[in-house]
Amino acid sequence: MDLSHLPDTPGVYLMRDAAGTVLYVGKAKDLRARVTQYFQKNPGDRRWKIPNLVALIRRIDYVAASSEREALLTERQLIYKLQPFFNEMWKDSKTYPYVEITREDFPRLFFTRRKLRDGGQYFGPFPKVEPVKKLLGYLSRIKFINLRRCRWDFSVAKPLDERKIKTCLYFHTGQCTAPCAGKISKAAYAALAGRVADFLKGDYKKLRAAFKKKMAAASAGLAFEEAGMYRDFLNAFAHMEERVLVSKLDPDFLEKATGRTGSVTALKEALGLARPPAHIEAFDTSSLFGRQAVGSSVCFINGEKNTAHYRHYKINFKNAPEGSNDFAMIEEIVGRRLAQITKKGEPLPDLLVIDGGPGQLAAAMKAMAAAKVKLPVISLAKRLEEIYSPLRARPLLLDRANPGLRLLQALRDEAHRFGITYHRKLRGRSELAE
Repeated sequence: MDLSHLPDTPGVYLMRDAAGTVLYVGKAKDLRARVTQYFQKNPGDRRWKIPNLVALIRRIDYVAASSEREALLTERQLIYKLQPFFNEMWKDSKTYPYVEITREDFPRLFFTRRKLRDGGQYFGPFPKVEPVKKLLGYLSRIKFINLRRCRWDFSVAKPLDERKIKTCLYFHTGQCTAPCAGKISKAAYAALAGRVADFLKGDYKKLRAAFKKKMAAASAGLAFEEAGMYRDFLNAFAHMEERVLVSKLDPDFLEKATGRTGSVTALKEALGLARPPAHIEAFDTSSLFGRQAVGSSVCFINGEKNTAHYRHYKINFKNAPEGSNDFAMIEEIVGRRLAQITKKGEPLPDLLVIDGGPGQLAAAMKAMAAAKVKLPVISLAKRLEEIYSPLRARPLLLDRANPGLRLLQALRDEAHRFGITYHRKLRGRSELAE
């Protein structure tokens, strides 16, 4: 089975039979590497389901994710929704655990699988709960997290019975700030709880730096078990920091998600690319008889808009002669975008799409040569939607219903919309000034 359409990024894969029924849902940090394991001659997993599953697979779809943690959450929801035959877990209503800081006069911190509307602060969910538990346990032992660990229900208005205080092990061993015994004020305790909340929101910088130093020192001293502990803590930080975009799946989520990734696969096949063009950037220019000349670049990742990488360019006529010179303008904006990517050390796109014909494509290639960058580039002409490529002697014409062509059209139209909006804004300012 050809798995080249799968990207080497996090996501969820769906294995289907000849009728299109989903047999199995799995998640992966690297989709291509994980799915490839199923088709190896001697797979590491020899459980009964592997050979039986592989014999039935006729199609593999995938849903891209921004992180491994997001992939885990998406997998859990899809399995619960689809109930595939070969999935043994998540067939009940279990959920991933959260960390809660309770809403009490003297809050507590604990793990829970139920997110209630009780006024508490919830953080997570955390699919990989074990490293998070170990980290929070360690931070409690060193008293960075110094909230009470008991289950007693008390408040300022309702003090705890003194007999219960005297039987508390945490109180006698000094492992608790003992708000029940008046050893700490409500305001001071609230400050401790606030520090824990700030930490759970992502304030890891100081602790991460300290743990890195301790890990290096332990490793240098051949204390590998201790070094491994700090390494696990650093991994827990990374897990807690990962962005999660999935909260609840819409009814048509699967169709939309696989449709987007399917268009990326179709484009890879149509253009004969070595890898799926998951990250695509498209370029367009706009001007009125050479006045307020601007350029734009937009970015789609896994078939979806990624506005963080959108860019506007005011054309510098020192490099591009005045007048409607599309070739010079394309050369400039492609060169400037590649310079930005190189300067910031960002990953290069998998594909550049230029609005225009062979002239605009040549201008973009000139900019790439000047930047010493090599990556796939094509242009899309509006008249017949011809695709020009430096690898083809003649333009490529795809069926209008081809999902890969529809993705290119969406990119081209978005770049045009984004650029024309900026052009009109500059033109409006100029007319007001005049």
